[in-house]
Amino acid sequence: MSHATNPFMDQGRSTFLQTRVNATPQRKGLLAAWPRETRELPSVELDVDWVRFSTLNHRTKAEQLREIARATQPDLFSGDPLGKAAQDAQYRILIDQAGFDELKADLAERRQQEPAVITADGVLINGNRRAAALRSLLHDENNLDGRYIRCLVLPEDATPAEIIRLEAELQVAKDFKEAYSWVNQALLIEELYNDNGRKFEIVAAMMHRQVKDIISDYEKIQQVNQLVDLSNGRWLHVDFEPNESAFDELAQYIRNKNDDEKDLVRSVYFLGTLTGVNYRELRHLRRPDCQTLVEAELRGDLLIAPLLQLSANATPRPNDQQDQLLDSVLGDGRPTGIVGQLLDFLATHDRSQPIKFGDGSQVAAKDVTDQIARAVQKAALEAEEQKKDLTMLTAPTTRLEQAIKNIERARDILDRSRALPGWNEAAFSALVTKAKEVLGEIKPATK
Repeated sequence: MSHATNPFMDQGRSTFLQTRVNATPQRKGLLAAWPRETRELPSVELDVDWVRFSTLNHRTKAEQLREIARATQPDLFSGDPLGKAAQDAQYRILIDQAGFDELKADLAERRQQEPAVITADGVLINGNRRAAALRSLLHDENNLDGRYIRCLVLPEDATPAEIIRLEAELQVAKDFKEAYSWVNQALLIEELYNDNGRKFEIVAAMMHRQVKDIISDYEKIQQVNQLVDLSNGRWLHVDFEPNESAFDELAQYIRNKNDDEKDLVRSVYFLGTLTGVNYRELRHLRRPDCQTLVEAELRGDLLIAPLLQLSANATPRPNDQQDQLLDSVLGDGRPTGIVGQLLDFLATHDRSQPIKFGDGSQVAAKDVTDQIARAVQKAALEAEEQKKDLTMLTAPTTRLEQAIKNIERARDILDRSRALPGWNEAAFSALVTKAKEVLGEIKPATK
């Protein structure tokens, strides 16, 4: 494909790279994940400062959203992706990722083992972290072993769809759990789903995972998307990386519930998540009356009362029309009741600023969120106790019903079992006697 038909290709960089390829045409490397029939690609060694990080790297999607918010520059990574601002921001993200120091130490000891993969104008498709680690070795530790990076070069006509599929194969399917946060994993699944006819089966095949797992991650990220949207950007996707279990349990519970229950449980979960309540406590509130329990604790807390008044007076924001495809996942999505009003207020409040009341008083945002968290925790404890009481109430009947079913099954197969070699009639008779003794110990309640 010529540059005339591929305007996104940097012609100067592409020409330079093609010259390097032509200088050593015999150097080839096998890229098994490349979907085309010809999988042997040119192999070149390039200055580590010349290659460019991919700003479409799905491993860093959530972190990029954070950088965009910090810089208040929506086109930070898209306006000039090969420019200094975007590249410097991407480098900061890469060197700040978990495991970066270990990767750099390994490269210092064993040097580069596997080639990176780049586009025809030198943008890294696979090997971004390795390139960042080599660059850090060179500039931060004066280690000359980090000066060059070995790369396989994709054809000039490689399409965006092919590149995304290649990323899924090279990075996701191979070492997903190690390299990707669950949020970035789910964001990639969402993109692949939307780009491939909204067919989970295709995404699952691309990522070598089961369809049910792909659907689960998709549902989780929809909950995160909704909470981020609710906050008007005060909270970002990366903020919720520690909360995977909460979103997982929430998505599973509301999957087949009606819209009213979805909204009630989701609002409680969102409020608990924003205030730091552990998912092990929140799981007790997966029930239709969860908001009633939480509201009872909120109303009974004198310290929260001024905030309830403040949130009630806040102007409600319109609810955007929702994609019908997500109805079964998200429901109506509009926060309702005291919990909803409080959630709406806290989600959009700047956490670094105190909360100011109408009488001129103010309180630190953290003090308020801690108090709300305690109220949610109390409601969760009440729900847990109620469940225990209900279990205690029904346990004798449930266990006796199960025992009767087991005895009936034993009766139905007894004749066949007795006919088999090795049958022990004495042991069986002893168990029958014991069962009769235990049953005889159960006496009707006296009035």
